Amino acid sequence: MFTTLLASVPLWAIYAVLSAVFASLVAIFGKIGITGIDSNLAVAIRTIVIVFFAWGIVFWQGNAMDTFKIPRFSFIFIFLSAIATGLSWMFYYKALQLGEASRVAPIDKLSIALVIILAFVILGEKPTLGNVLGGVLVTAGVMATVFIK
Repeated sequence: MFTTLLASVPLWAIYAVLSAVFASLVAIFGKIGITGIDSNLAVAIRTIVIVFFAWGIVFWQGNAMDTFKIPRFSFIFIFLSAIATGLSWMFYYKALQLGEASRVAPIDKLSIALVIILAFVILGEKPTLGNVLGGVLVTAGVMATVFIK
């Protein structure tokens, strides 16, 4: 029965759940790891590990040379995404250093509601009841986490 249920789940949804699982570990491991060190140093160390990990996978897959085939337009937006990622990580780690992981991580997940809005505005995606309601509920959950003690 479980196998049948799992077979009906789109592959992208499985990857998204795995992303959420590992993102939760980012908060927990990061909070433990930054104890007594500068948060920007922690981000720099984390970044080095990610660089080796990601390039290791690319070389293992055998598509490192495809780097030279990336169109300039795509490369610019990948570059901008990398800058946004770096800034996000730096602010996230500083927030983790100063605050409780159980409160910082939910605020960080306001990005969900922001992505939904930006997907409508910038990408031209069509709003659905499900994603609008989901964005509102995520925002309400974050507000409850921050303001209700």
